[in-house]
Amino acid sequence: MKKINSNKNNIFKSIFRFFDRFLITPITKVLLCITDYFKNNDKGIEKILNNRQTLVIISLLFALVAFYAIDKEGVSLVDDNAEILYGIPVTPVYNQEAYVIEGLPETVDVTLIGRKWNVYLAKQYPVEEITADLSDLRPGAHKVSLNYKQNVSSVTYKVDPSTVTVVVYKKMSETREVTADIVHKDYLDTKLNIDSVSLNKDKVTIKGPEYKLAQVASVKALIDINNLSSQNVGRIPLSDVQLVAYDDSGNVVDVEIVPENLEAEVSISSPRKTVPVRIVTEGELDGKSIKTLTSSVEEVTLYGSQEALDAIEYLPVPIDISGINSDKNYTVNLTNPSCIREISVKTIVVKLVVDEAITKEVSNVRIGYTNKADEYAAQVVGDKYVTVIVKGSQSVINNLDPSTITASVDLAGLGVGEHEVEVTVGGSDNRLSYTSRVKKIRVIITRK
Repeated sequence: MKKINSNKNNIFKSIFRFFDRFLITPITKVLLCITDYFKNNDKGIEKILNNRQTLVIISLLFALVAFYAIDKEGVSLVDDNAEILYGIPVTPVYNQEAYVIEGLPETVDVTLIGRKWNVYLAKQYPVEEITADLSDLRPGAHKVSLNYKQNVSSVTYKVDPSTVTVVVYKKMSETREVTADIVHKDYLDTKLNIDSVSLNKDKVTIKGPEYKLAQVASVKALIDINNLSSQNVGRIPLSDVQLVAYDDSGNVVDVEIVPENLEAEVSISSPRKTVPVRIVTEGELDGKSIKTLTSSVEEVTLYGSQEALDAIEYLPVPIDISGINSDKNYTVNLTNPSCIREISVKTIVVKLVVDEAITKEVSNVRIGYTNKADEYAAQVVGDKYVTVIVKGSQSVINNLDPSTITASVDLAGLGVGEHEVEVTVGGSDNRLSYTSRVKKIRVIITRK
């Protein structure tokens, strides 16, 4: 009640300030100017003021001005007007433990129609929400009306929408497993790795209509890297972990999850491994051979998952030597291998020195097998050895160790029987090129 009286007082004060500003003060200023003028022009002004007709005309002018100002404000206060209140929240009343409501809008708009003064008054005391009473509804579709509590009876209230169709579902519940899903992983320090995430609960309850529960394929606890208190090696606690339900396509399913949040503990480590850099040439030189091939960096440190690091013995760095017939320096940007997040060195310089090419034949290189299934045995038809032609710089060939040269045939996908396969040769020294004198051989595959 005090609040209402206070607002009324404010309204009357506003009206008084209006008349004071636009009527009383201007007239007073005019009268003061006239008075000053009279003081300076006593005789002339006195003669005018003593004229009865002059005084009547002046009074009439003041009266017309005052009447026009009051009449204009009065008309504006009694004219019909409309105002829209946007986004008035709708609060449903029903048994939230037993039912789920769909189709009810979260907010509606309310239009106030009436005289400007009444609309202004109604806006000072708006209803903060609209209550939809659904307590008597049972499962199924229902049309319900949304009514706005009228605080000022002289104003018409129109709700948009005024009626809506809602569907009432019986609330069902199921227990589901919850798994952790890491989000914003790119914000984790590239030298760090998340080893594991442990949750304080491995199962949660999902609630909702039966058809929505059937859509839920997984419930994920979203471990947000941005919410970690620190990015250091160790176990980092995380509270208020958000839970989200997804369907088979990865879309969010709107169901109630109990509890709403979980607690987690994130285990962070920094696995690393130092491996040598191995330059891998692609293409052929133009009539030359590689005398030396050196890198500005001989080894690098890799950071990533331990499993990925265990599978890496060296870091291959490819360079294209196609058509090169003179010395050349390559600036190479290193690329992270799969599951490797960081390399200690980003860029290296590879120096290629060329020389005249000579060839040398290395005989009696035994043929081996690759990709042979365990249940099969293989045998080469004819000679089990090949001759390999090695091409390169004389200084490199002179120091060649024949045991570093290999020859093999790939038996992937081959079954019992006789097959013609291609011979592949190579060596550990990437400054040399290797060619087999025999291109293909025959191999018989039998079951063990």
